[in-house]
Amino acid sequence: MTGERDLAKLLGGMRPRLNPGCYVFTTVAGGVPPGVSPVVTVAEDEGLTLVLRQEEADAAGLAYDYAAAWITLRVHSALEAVGLTAAVAAVLARSELSCNVVAGFHHDHLFVPHERAEEAVTLLSSLAREGR
Repeated sequence: MTGERDLAKLLGGMRPRLNPGCYVFTTVAGGVPPGVSPVVTVAEDEGLTLVLRQEEADAAGLAYDYAAAWITLRVHSALEAVGLTAAVAAVLARSELSCNVVAGFHHDHLFVPHERAEEAVTLLSSLAREGR
């Protein structure tokens, strides 16, 4: 199950998909609270970062200050591939769009400002067309 390494193929095959919902970043001192199903967890010295649906964070009383849309790049990228994150970040940065990237085993996942989700997908789709 080796992922793609060629940057042109990665860009051309991105097929960005906007996942439904609004996601937030929060942190907890212990483990994942009951009733919460994060899509991402990151263990840091300061605590456990959780990325989860906004309604789950609200129900659990978890504080956050960044509402994000979750975009999946549906190309199977190799973890050692070079340039995909840089190309994606550059096109979004030119439009002053923040982007938090999480690499999964099969795909890269982007968290962008929720209110600019469609714009981000449009920019990424244009980048994919140019990358072919």
